[in-house]
Amino acid sequence: MNAVKELVPDMVEWRADKYNEVKNIEKVKMMLSQLDEQLGRIPLLFTFRTIKEGGDTEIKENAYTDLLQAVIESNNIDLVDIEYTLTKENRNILVNYAKKHGIFVVMSSHDFKSTPNEGSIVSILAEMIDAGADLPKIAVMPNGIEDVFILLQATNLMKKKYPAHPIITMAMGKYGLISRLAGEVFGSDATFGAGRKASAPGQIHVADLRAVLKVIHQNS
Repeated sequence: MNAVKELVPDMVEWRADKYNEVKNIEKVKMMLSQLDEQLGRIPLLFTFRTIKEGGDTEIKENAYTDLLQAVIESNNIDLVDIEYTLTKENRNILVNYAKKHGIFVVMSSHDFKSTPNEGSIVSILAEMIDAGADLPKIAVMPNGIEDVFILLQATNLMKKKYPAHPIITMAMGKYGLISRLAGEVFGSDATFGAGRKASAPGQIHVADLRAVLKVIHQNS
């Protein structure tokens, strides 16, 4: 945590699927209490990334739902990641529970094989908004630079259709790096940097990311 705070992040994401005791809800809550105390006013995003969405730990959907409910109830987080691919029933349970406790919802979708067409990307993001997402997020894997154009065009279209609603979009891997660095130019409202080790393909160190963002902000 000391190393993280030295990087002066705007927000911190805890990828709890990398925690060995993540299936022990009491230990997760104890860890969250410590993280909350250490972070002070820095917002904390809790994410359990399932294997089908690129995570590290297998978990059944009902156990995932129970875990996220306990985390939300702890009131030691500011945002919670809820995966779009959950059943509508469990997704609605978690969204409603988060809103009841004043926790913002990042609803996420990941495609590690390809990039959907522009219409599909816009449709998925719009469905997330309809489902109650405060921050709909989609990450795709481009198989060429043309796929990155598709992602950025879809991002721009979403921003035109929902100008008051923040969204997060990114293309992963080497082709998608520009979307992590300059996504905000096209309408994406947040990007992720690595503290020590990347948690997704193409993620760069937060210091390098901040340097690029500073140049963009100073000249736009």
